[in-house]
Amino acid sequence: MTQLQIDEERLREDKQELAFLQRVEKRMPDDIEVMRALGDLYTRTGDTAEGLRVDERLCRLCSEEPIVWYNLACSFALSDRNDDALEALGRSMELGYDDYEWMKKDPDLVSLRNDPRFESMLDWVYNTFEQVLDG
Repeated sequence: MTQLQIDEERLREDKQELAFLQRVEKRMPDDIEVMRALGDLYTRTGDTAEGLRVDERLCRLCSEEPIVWYNLACSFALSDRNDDALEALGRSMELGYDDYEWMKKDPDLVSLRNDPRFESMLDWVYNTFEQVLDG
């Protein structure tokens, strides 16, 4: 099986799972775990507008969870809303998000890579993480 065939099969499976979860969401519209899965699947299938909608809703419902804010930052970045992405990323870091290695390579954040504010955030996470390791 070629890489293209593998990618096409994965996309087909993601779309099937998405259709299933959309039906579940209609019956359980406030289920946070369903919303998390939907947000991820919308993004993986290329529907960034719906992914953003779900991530914004999750941030209202789970306002103290750093990963929720990180995912919102990714959705904003994928939607070319870099100022909003940086703001959400900053909030995720305030709440404790500190995965420096992933932030550096996350393909969802590629639109931020040349922004000095993003570089500054990465430096802060790296330096803070190092201090914790050294302390």
